[in-house]
Amino acid sequence: MALPLQAAAQAPAPADPAAPAAAYQQVATPPGAKLYIISPANKARVRSPFTVQFGLKGMGVTQAGNTSANAGHHHLLVDVKEPISETEIIPSDKNHLHFGGGQTETTLDLPPGRHTLQLVLGDAKHRPLAPLLASQKIEVTVISPTAKKKKHRRPHSHY
Repeated sequence: MALPLQAAAQAPAPADPAAPAAAYQQVATPPGAKLYIISPANKARVRSPFTVQFGLKGMGVTQAGNTSANAGHHHLLVDVKEPISETEIIPSDKNHLHFGGGQTETTLDLPPGRHTLQLVLGDAKHRPLAPLLASQKIEVTVISPTAKKKKHRRPHSHY
């Protein structure tokens, strides 16, 4: 069962106003770390709902709030045009999906048309790592559920 786009996201926990303000220590991206989308492929034509698989090398995946070294959690940007700032918390809305449970895939239900997808790895508090660890932005085209698949025709033989 596909989750609606909004249901797949997890909102970051609200800050405790009574907690003392600690100096922000940005988490460093380890050398050689790479974030990527395993599936779907760039320029893929898909039918909704479809699965997006997340890939990460050189680091571990953990839950939001976990401060383990060399680990973070995924954020999937859907149709986001503006780049993510390294110094601000990653927004949580229908275009910025948080996977604070340590998930490594999700199912999206997007309307027909062209869409962009990009992963960003966040720290325990949903802040990007520095330097920014993001996947290549890919484009997918969601085709109408009623669109017919192209049939491959064999060339006619004149023998």
